[in-house]
Amino acid sequence: MFDSNKKIATVAAAVGLILGSTVASAEDPMRAYAMDAEKTVVTNAFGECWEAKGGVRQLIEKCGDVVAVTKEEEAKAKPVPVDGDDDNDGVPNSRDKCPNTAAGATVDSDGCQIVENLTINLVVEEFDFDSAVLKPEMKAALKDFADKVKASPGHETVTVIGHTDSTGPAAYNMKLSLRRAQAAADYLTSLGIDSITVKGMGETQPIASNKTREGRAKNRRIEITTH
Repeated sequence: MFDSNKKIATVAAAVGLILGSTVASAEDPMRAYAMDAEKTVVTNAFGECWEAKGGVRQLIEKCGDVVAVTKEEEAKAKPVPVDGDDDNDGVPNSRDKCPNTAAGATVDSDGCQIVENLTINLVVEEFDFDSAVLKPEMKAALKDFADKVKASPGHETVTVIGHTDSTGPAAYNMKLSLRRAQAAADYLTSLGIDSITVKGMGETQPIASNKTREGRAKNRRIEITTH
């Protein structure tokens, strides 16, 4: 004979179990949810997630849990900005600090125009023999060079190369050429120029014959370039 009172008691016990687990889990940030065979959380007719003892303990966003998002996941979720290069200088708009550069201009990594291939050859007044002392005309040429570099909106890298004639040992001339380059670099630094690279080429790159006094004087020089 069917015992309706027994059935009611069984249902009440099940409901009490569920309610009991709900109340208990409210104090637990990691709640236990009832899952179906496909590992999907079970919901009631109102779309609420069922909690049950022995269920799967995890954070589920649709059940009202706050799920932490890693920086990597957050970055992936953000839309990729649409970037362009309006002035066609090779630097995208998002990094271009000089967005209206003239067509064909050479720019630095920030998109600002630089003085490219500005070269001076310090033979306006040659170095004395075995000397690295800058003469007044050399300093004037260096100041003119520095003014042009500082006037550009970009940031140039400057290379200073020293040279000698062929008189004396090659090893000594290499050191002398470096001293000459360093003298020019120090003067440019005093004028506010930074990012300077110094090189010495010794007697290896003459621009005139070392067989004449005039040729040797021209070879005692400094070359400065920007890039």
